[in-house]
Amino acid sequence: MAKLIKVEIAYALPDQQTLLAISVAEGTTVKQGVELSGILQQYAELDLQNNAVGIFGKRVLRIDQQELQEGDRIEIYRPLQADPKEVRRRRAEKAANKKA
Repeated sequence: MAKLIKVEIAYALPDQQTLLAISVAEGTTVKQGVELSGILQQYAELDLQNNAVGIFGKRVLRIDQQELQEGDRIEIYRPLQADPKEVRRRRAEKAANKKA
């Protein structure tokens, strides 16, 4: 029998956060862990083809190949609402206009 490891799956919306703790067999991939958690059924908008996935803030590019480790937190990311560079540029312009 395969050894079980504990992992978490996290997904956040602007007004709520879901954090699921599950046990999976050693050797389970990131993709399998997400699927086993049931989170894809809870949030119809989630699609592992389009949503980026990471472990503790570091993006995982090959979710079907990377194996999970004990204590990993899988994070499913939403698309950005605004370009961070554009937001910083606007903030800098606004600050400059206030000084003038």
